[in-house]
Amino acid sequence: MTTAPPNPTTSRAPAGSAAQAAPPAAGNAPDPHASMRLREIVFGAAPAAAVRTAAGLQLADALGETPATAEELASATGTQPRALRRLLLALASHGVFAETEDGRFVHTDMSRLLREDTAGSLRHIALWCTEPWTWQAWPRLGDAVRTGEGVFPDLYGKSFFEYLHSEGGESARVFDRAMSASSRQAARDMADYVDLTGIRSVADIGGGQGLVLAALLEANPTVSGTLLDLPSVVAGADPRLRDGGALADRVTLVPGDCRDAIPVRADLYVIKNILEWDDASTRATLANVVAAAEPGARVLVIENLVDDSPSMKFTTAMDLLLLLNVGGAKHTMRSLSTLMTEAGLTVGEIRPVNPYLHAFESVVAK
Repeated sequence: MTTAPPNPTTSRAPAGSAAQAAPPAAGNAPDPHASMRLREIVFGAAPAAAVRTAAGLQLADALGETPATAEELASATGTQPRALRRLLLALASHGVFAETEDGRFVHTDMSRLLREDTAGSLRHIALWCTEPWTWQAWPRLGDAVRTGEGVFPDLYGKSFFEYLHSEGGESARVFDRAMSASSRQAARDMADYVDLTGIRSVADIGGGQGLVLAALLEANPTVSGTLLDLPSVVAGADPRLRDGGALADRVTLVPGDCRDAIPVRADLYVIKNILEWDDASTRATLANVVAAAEPGARVLVIENLVDDSPSMKFTTAMDLLLLLNVGGAKHTMRSLSTLMTEAGLTVGEIRPVNPYLHAFESVVAK
């Protein structure tokens, strides 16, 4: 660290002079809690890497219900005991695992979420959010903020999804598993949230494997459904929706890009977590829904918000990652409502589905 050279006059001031004795104003003294928190933030890569390492080693699966030493866990995970203990201490400082008084380690609520057999497991999401490409992209955040555009093409010579599906390899498989894990949790919450009274048909637009659609149809046996997504995605739809599946007789699978056209007519359109590209793509998708639907049809848009949300640290981080990889953005309540209204939707209630997602109820204007 370099400092400014002393002022010659001040350095020669006699003892007891105002120049020498005046202390810094109390209001300018750094807040030790603020200093500590900022230090934790700038070292934020360390806990992220620690969680990624634990997820990769399946450390949470190796630890059962009995407290275990670092040596025992090292034997189970093929790691060096002293180094593993250092990893465990770092994780425990963030509430991921805990150390007992006799130096053993036990589970916490957070460490259990890294287990494969935990309902709502975040193991694959932890791996996806710390994939190798992310460590290359984050240092370019300043470029993205200056230009407002993603940096992925500069880094890899291709758009994000082109790279993922052509050269992503294991990263593409991690992405698929992470999106499936996220969708399973959202599907359960959506089945509890969505009231399908009076609805005969549901269209899940850009719905991936159709986990949300399957959950809605299982909870409402008189409703039929349509899943629209890219051809390669629809080909891998949830087995319940494909030929021979338990719900297949009530489902139509439609390959297509919702930004180009939505050749589906339904009483309810569900659009979840896909209106986060550039505004032109969002406008195109909403316009295509309005063009396909009957006046008065219900449109339910589900999104993470970067305002009025209890999960702001999470959603704003996702927002910045979207900026980096695809030049996209998460919405505020106002920005999404405005885009929906401009498309010809009448926006009604906006309510939380869970701590991470908000539902925008709307109908196609008559």
